[in-house]
Amino acid sequence: MARHVIIGAGTAGWNAITTLRELDKGGSEIILVSEEAPYSRMVLPYYLAQSIGESHVYTASSSRLAELKVETRIGQRAEQIDSAAKKLVLEGGGEIEYDNLLIATGSSPLKAPVPGADGDNVHSFWTLSQAQTVTAGLRKEARVAVIGAGFISFTILNALVNRGAILTVVELESRILPRMVDETGATIVEKWLAERGVVVRTATKLSAIEDKNGAKLLRFENGPDLEADLVIMATGIRPNIEWTRSSGIEINSGILVDDHCRTNIPNIFAAGDIAEGPDIVTGRKAVHAIEPTAMLHGRIAGANMAGGDTAFAGSLLMNIVDVLDLEIASFGAWDDPEAEAFETVKPDRPAFRKLLFRGGRVVGAVILGKTRDIWTTNDVGMLKGLVYTGVDLSDWKDHLRHNPFDVKRAFLAAGTAGQLLSKTVLGRPSVPAGEIAISS
Repeated sequence: MARHVIIGAGTAGWNAITTLRELDKGGSEIILVSEEAPYSRMVLPYYLAQSIGESHVYTASSSRLAELKVETRIGQRAEQIDSAAKKLVLEGGGEIEYDNLLIATGSSPLKAPVPGADGDNVHSFWTLSQAQTVTAGLRKEARVAVIGAGFISFTILNALVNRGAILTVVELESRILPRMVDETGATIVEKWLAERGVVVRTATKLSAIEDKNGAKLLRFENGPDLEADLVIMATGIRPNIEWTRSSGIEINSGILVDDHCRTNIPNIFAAGDIAEGPDIVTGRKAVHAIEPTAMLHGRIAGANMAGGDTAFAGSLLMNIVDVLDLEIASFGAWDDPEAEAFETVKPDRPAFRKLLFRGGRVVGAVILGKTRDIWTTNDVGMLKGLVYTGVDLSDWKDHLRHNPFDVKRAFLAAGTAGQLLSKTVLGRPSVPAGEIAISS
């Protein structure tokens, strides 16, 4: 019986487990090694908002893992891979032999390298334990400083505002969301936030965090000091791959994988935030540290660990976030400097569309609009589909040049929906995770 060892219980690891069991019905050993029990990082903002309880954060209980015949090593950390002997070495001693190994160890948050960054009431918001600390300590009218105005910080803005925080967002770059939207989009978002009481300070570099009368005093290289009761660091993430460097696995920005999520060592796979795999738009290798890619990688890796021959064309870089009822999304090569860009702003709505073409193909897009505007909701899905499928829109290109908001007709005329239906991960409908069962 084959033994599959999976390191990491996040989205990639969990999807690999469910895919394995969907396909082999329990006909293999699965050993899960993870520092934490399986939970979803994407729901932590809802936990912070207190709209869900902690029990709803977890993706699999110990009883569910037992039902799927998964042996667990929760609370243990992988230390080294002996690929020649096909053994995983655990921190503190202990070894696990494997036939197939999946590395899905995710990423860790970065903090600004300044004095005081590790002090009291200075937190990241990335793990459940960090979310627990922030959630418990947040009170109404607390002065909260968020360092970093990227996707990570924007996922928690709603929760902070809805819980009554007095919020200031500080960004080193010249605009907010610098890796998600362009200057036009950022200006719209910043105005939207200001109208709702959120202070934004861009082009501002933090130099130190000090204690002052039970609060925190943030000092900057440029600009006035800022007092806060709570500081949240959202200054980026790094893949958890350092421990693998002696394994013989090829590493660039992440662990290099092919279209089967396989590394250069045939029985070792990698998935999620640590994997550098094919980008469906550029064809080049890239790290996409986002939930949809973790799900995709986990499914692909699980299918191939089960003995299949399942490839994927590539993952799509995308970010979608709702900020105080303004939906913001970008897809693919949204900042490609060599692409033809068509854009339109409707400031009264507010709404913004930007389409980036290479030849007759949409290779990137940016969209902003009110969350409850059906136009926005529909266009987010259609623009994602156009970028993902790469359908030929040559006949519609001139029309879209002058009418970037008229996406629907081009989407339907190009037969995009039909192409999307044929692009399921395993080539057939998947079984919901809760319905997967093993053979008795």
